[in-house]
Amino acid sequence: MRPESLTFLTKLLNTPTPSGDEARGQRVWLDYVTPFADTVETDTYGNALAILNPQGTPKIMVEGHADEIAFQISYIDDEGFIYFSGVGGHDPSLARGQRVHIHGRNGEVLGVIGALAIHMQAGKKQEVPELHELFIDIGAANRKEAEKRVAVGDLITYIVGWQKLNGEIYIARACDNRIGTFVAAEVLRLCAKAGKKLKAQVVAASAIGEENGLYGAEMIGYSVKPDAALVVDVGQATDIPVTNKKRFGDTKLGKGPILSRGSVNHPVLIKRLEDVAVKNKIAFQRGIDPRRSGTDADAIFLQKGGIATAAIGVPNRYMHTPVEAVHLGDLENLALWLTAFILDLKPGETFKVKI
Repeated sequence: MRPESLTFLTKLLNTPTPSGDEARGQRVWLDYVTPFADTVETDTYGNALAILNPQGTPKIMVEGHADEIAFQISYIDDEGFIYFSGVGGHDPSLARGQRVHIHGRNGEVLGVIGALAIHMQAGKKQEVPELHELFIDIGAANRKEAEKRVAVGDLITYIVGWQKLNGEIYIARACDNRIGTFVAAEVLRLCAKAGKKLKAQVVAASAIGEENGLYGAEMIGYSVKPDAALVVDVGQATDIPVTNKKRFGDTKLGKGPILSRGSVNHPVLIKRLEDVAVKNKIAFQRGIDPRRSGTDADAIFLQKGGIATAAIGVPNRYMHTPVEAVHLGDLENLALWLTAFILDLKPGETFKVKI
């Protein structure tokens, strides 16, 4: 990967961007895309857009969501211990013993999610608690001391950074889904580099609030109204021992992005993407979305009477854990693929199912 792109990806993933407080991560993204865009803009809730060749047609939006799963303080007890709720989908069994940052009004506060020592578990395995039964210890003596540093409503993220596992496989807590916004930024950069070869308008989008309910995607789908939307999110990599491939399919890290068929995925757009991949010898994997995609595509495709939309996944091991794993080659190939697709479009090209 280009060193400047890897530096950007590292900073993007290391910047806490919990649902409901995405501004810091959005600033990192905007700083990177601005030199490649004709214009950049943000909206009321902090969705970020970078627009290239605004007079071109068709208008293609490449979108990912910036937010990550998090926790939020719900209660502080008399002893200064902090109780919390989940923001997005969590596995409570992973939380005990983790270090966290509480993002308070006066900066980040270190905390640890408490766990009962194995010696004190009365000879039997401790049951997995509900999230509301877990607590965070910030070393406060009582509630008054704790409330000088944190408050009900403060957001919380795990302290886990972007780190090389081996070769081109990297791990981080928030690959879902700032790798999607990274790909959108790289497509914008590559399209800008193409110069006069670009006929279409490109809108790179970094949306807020996906983990809470696809909120940002619904906003920008309505306001941007693209002719086609390419939604980049993570997809389940099933190349680990405990996965049921008969149920979840066979997808691997490093073997290319996942192009799914079904539900929200527009058949004409999917076929066009397939043809471009074959023409350019870009490897991809196949997946299905039999009912819904579980991504921002589910909100975007419904807007303005229907927007041609495709949900494209980057294979990701251990989704919604502090050690999500992705392959850099999959990110690069996806950026090249979507760029090749955009450059292959004819002025004014449309996407419509023929009856």
